Order: sequence, then structure tokens, then C-alpha cells
Amino acid sequence: MRERRKVILIHGNGGCTAGDYWLPWVERELAGDGLTVINRTFPDNVKARASFWLPFLEELGADAQTVLIGHSSGALAAMRYAETHRLLGSVLVGVCHTDLGDGFEAASGYFATPWRWDTIRANQSWMAVLHSTDDPHIPVAEARFVAARLRCSYFEFTDRGHFVDATLPEVPAFVRRRM
Repeated sequence: MRERRKVILIHGNGGCTAGDYWLPWVERELAGDGLTVINRTFPDNVKARASFWLPFLEELGADAQTVLIGHSSGALAAMRYAETHRLLGSVLVGVCHTDLGDGFEAASGYFATPWRWDTIRANQSWMAVLHSTDDPHIPVAEARFVAARLRCSYFEFTDRGHFVDATLPEVPAFVRRRM
């Protein structure tokens, strides 16, 4: 019997939760399509350290039939997880690849080793990056770099900031096309 495909939503750091921004809306949209959607507040949600978040993704059962949708630090977790696990795909919203010179971000553990871009790409069937040129936290050059290294779908906006709205229609639309 074929395993059912699932989606795991990963919020960002700074105390963000599963109830923030567009996460509950995307959960409802994709669950309405018959997908199993896991939208949980991750442990250590202020610092979002890799040492807590990556094992939590394993506990949630992220596997080769899973799509990870990560926002900000959640996108970093999705990329690091894909370095060592097969996934169906991922959507990275507001992503970076450096700590941006921020000690708080550096302490997360996501930047301690070089990114294994080829492995991240090889361990997934598809990926997308969404970013906005007016993101107040992450320069657009960061997301462009990630998308180029991953050779994935890239969607750039000019007026979406750090994607903190109540909806994000591009995400379920993209996932539906890929599923």
C-alpha cells in the first residue's frame, strides 16, 4: 500500500507558532485537498535551534512522501533536513543561507557547516523559493543565491515583506501543481 503524502509546516523563530501568519490558512487549504497536514509549534521556538528542530521533524515523520513548507528559520530547517533525508519536495519562504552577521541567528546551528546544495537537491523531487525584494529581515540576494544553488522554482515579489500576511495563495497553488 502506498504511503499517504503529507505536508509539514515549519514556522520561523522569535517565538513564532503554528498559529501565526499564513500557516493556519495553508493548513486548511491543503487539508481540504485531502492531504495530511501537520502544523505544530516547534520546540525551542524562540531560538529555533537545529539541535531541537531537526529531531522534531523526524518525530513528525518527515519522509520521502513529505513536503516541507518552511518560513524563515523554518526554511533553514527544511534545507538542513533535506541534507540527510529524502523528501517529496519543499517550499522555502523568506529563506537565507548566511547568518546575516547576526549572533542570534548564528547560534541556531544552521550555519555551522557549509550547505550541501547538491544533496539537498538530490534528496527531493522539487523545490520552490518565495521571496520579496522588500523583506525587512533578509536581503533578496540571499534567496536568489539559494534558488540558484538549488536550481529550483523561484518566485520573487516586490511588496510582500517577510510574508506575514494571513494568506499565502502561491504556496498551496504551487504544491497542487507538483502533487
